[in-house]
Amino acid sequence: MLCLISLGMGCSPRDFLTRRLAADLISASDAFKSPQLFWLRTGIVSNKDFSSPDFMVLQRRGWITGTEQKCPAGVDPPPCWDVVLTPLGVEMVRPLLSSPMPNSGPTLQIARRELLGISGISKAGNVADVDFIWRWVSLNQVGAALHDSGVRYRSSVGFRGYDDGWRIVDQDTRSNQTLDDALRNAEPTVP
Repeated sequence: MLCLISLGMGCSPRDFLTRRLAADLISASDAFKSPQLFWLRTGIVSNKDFSSPDFMVLQRRGWITGTEQKCPAGVDPPPCWDVVLTPLGVEMVRPLLSSPMPNSGPTLQIARRELLGISGISKAGNVADVDFIWRWVSLNQVGAALHDSGVRYRSSVGFRGYDDGWRIVDQDTRSNQTLDDALRNAEPTVP
């Protein structure tokens, strides 16, 4: 009995990659906690940008409007549009401003990630792949307009076991991907 207690004290909770530990490490990571930013571009934009899904949503909500303009050099494809915030758009955007980016308009934090669960862990020695499900949670009206809260994403991230416990892979390896890549490569799934 004394031997079992001694062995048990030598192991920390981070020595075993469980679903709970994986969820805690993913949720606490800087990549997962970073909010989604939206750069609200105003001024002359190309037709490709003005007809993008994000701009179409903002137009439908009455937050931006555009007038057709001649394209300046280097802006393609024509026609170009002079995009401005409507009075309703100014009212909506003003309290949401983070920090203006030079030549790109206001930067808005619009959503954060929420971990819904770990769907599986595949371990081989001191490396593992963890599959997880997450979704965007809107932080404001713009986030609610651009993200459907019912859409779930499935991602996979690599873990590596070290002498002090398991950690998320923070650099590219052949068999695992980083959490940033996992979030960028997420695939929408049906709830």
